[in-house]
Parts: sequence; structure tokens; C-alpha cells
Amino acid sequence: MKGIHILATGHYAPKKIVTNDDLSKIVDTSDEWIYTRTGMKERHFCTEEEGNLSMAVEATRQALDKAGIDKNEIGALVVATFSGDCFVPSVACLLQKEFDLPDEMICFDLNAACSGFVFGLETIRGLMLQSDKKYAVLVGSEVISRKLDMTDRGTCILFGDGAGAVVLELDENRCYHSVMGCRGDADVISVKTDEDKIARVRMDGQTTYKFAVSTVPQVIKQVAEKANVALDDIDLFICHQANARILDAVSRTLKQPKEKFFMNISEYGNTSAASVAIALSDANNKGLLKEGQKIMLAGFGAGKTWGAVLIDW
Repeated sequence: MKGIHILATGHYAPKKIVTNDDLSKIVDTSDEWIYTRTGMKERHFCTEEEGNLSMAVEATRQALDKAGIDKNEIGALVVATFSGDCFVPSVACLLQKEFDLPDEMICFDLNAACSGFVFGLETIRGLMLQSDKKYAVLVGSEVISRKLDMTDRGTCILFGDGAGAVVLELDENRCYHSVMGCRGDADVISVKTDEDKIARVRMDGQTTYKFAVSTVPQVIKQVAEKANVALDDIDLFICHQANARILDAVSRTLKQPKEKFFMNISEYGNTSAASVAIALSDANNKGLLKEGQKIMLAGFGAGKTWGAVLIDW
């Protein structure tokens, strides 16, 4: 089975930083209340001049510059997002235009909420297996700040904006094992139009927590068993950055050291489909990813969706 080789990563977060103290001036909360329940200290919000596409462009530019590949050999570009700047055209098509990529390629957006980047890996690998081109680009990009109800303490404190990108190629010497799932649900996490005709994030926090702490360890175990790899032999877990308490619970359930679970949630908050991509790029920039390491990526979110992928770095 051909695996994937992530040649390069990139990520971008807007310049505007919103701290817990900033939010305490808007809703009934405090820095201590937010941090003890989520692990978040700050998040980034787009300014009026920024958007989904502009963030995706910057993250993709970083990844392409680092990869140093022939752009004419890119055969697929997928953007995981639910928050494009417009319904049509897709962010992916506009990215193709921005980088003057070849016409002979497939470009589209994928909406699987916070599972989006992991679902995107599964999707783009399938596309690459059918392509005669060498490379592909996968991006996660979200502008959630514009879909928040800033009077709802249960959601407005959690989310931020950002984008992450990777450049990939197939590699028969690297592993790839995955498990994906969905249990159709429209209520636990959603972005629905309110009476004022504005789409806003709604979430049942307790149900989401219970779903995550039971599903994520299970899917990680399933992938490890499928790969015939012991959990102790996995070097780093990069999971969706939804809540530090969720990641702590997952590490305890799996009996793995907390230090093996990369976390940057204190700096970015929950960036949905961009979360795993940003974390992967951040870990790479910090020198935590080494050749030959086994990396487990996992996502979960609205839908209800979940998935995990084991790759070799």
C-alpha cells in the first residue's frame, strides 16, 4: 500500500489576537474560567481585510516555497473548510488561480467540519492514486469568527481563525493507515441560520465532550491495530485542537504520556478544519517531527464525523 510523504507544511493566523481578557469584556467570563475549562489563552480573528482565501494563500505559499517542487506536477488541490468567503466558487479554485497552477487538475472544497483535514488526507490520497501527476496540495482554512454569536459564552470563547497547508506526494516506502466514520447528526454541533438570517455556530458542549473522549481513543486504537503498530511506538499524536481537557482525557484512556500529544490550543483556540493542519505545521516548525517517526493524526467534529490516519514522517 502506497503511503504519503508530506514534503512541506505552512500555516497562517490573522494578526488580530483576541485574549480571554478581551472576551471577558464582552460576555460573562474570565481568563481563569476559560483557561481551566479549555486550555485556551488566546485566538486569532480576521480583520476586515482578511478572509478565508487570503489565509489559505499565505499558508499554501509557505508550503510551496519550502517544497520547491514543479507546480506543473500538482494534480489535485483540496481545501477543507465550511467558511469560504463565498458559496461559489470554491476556495480551492481561487487558490489555483492565485498560484497559476495548471488547468489539468482537480480543485474543490471539502466540508467535514473539524474532521475536514483528516478526511482531506483520505480524499487526496485517493485522488493521487488515480493521477499521473506527482504532487497534491491539501489546505485547511476557516474564518469562524464571522459565524460566532458573541453573546453565547458557550461558543464565542472557543473558536478562532487560521489556515494550514501541506504539499504531498505518494511514497511506497511510507505507511498509510486510516479509519473514518460518521454518525449523522444535525444538532450537537451546527452552523445554522438564525431568525436574523445570519448563520451562527451552535454547540452542545457536554455532548460534544462525551462524543470526543469516547470516539477519539477508539478510532486511534482501530488505526493502530490495522497498522499492527503498538501505541507505544507512535512518536507523536496530533489531534484536533478542540479542548485541552479532551486531549488530556484521550491520553489517559490510551495510557500514553501527555507529552506525546501536541497542543497549541492555548495560542489558536479551535480552528475547526484548519486545526490539525496548523498543529502539524507548528510542530514541524518547532523541530518536533523527525524523519522516520510515526505520526497519528486524528479529527472529530460536526456531523458527527471522526477519523484518524497513521503516517510515517
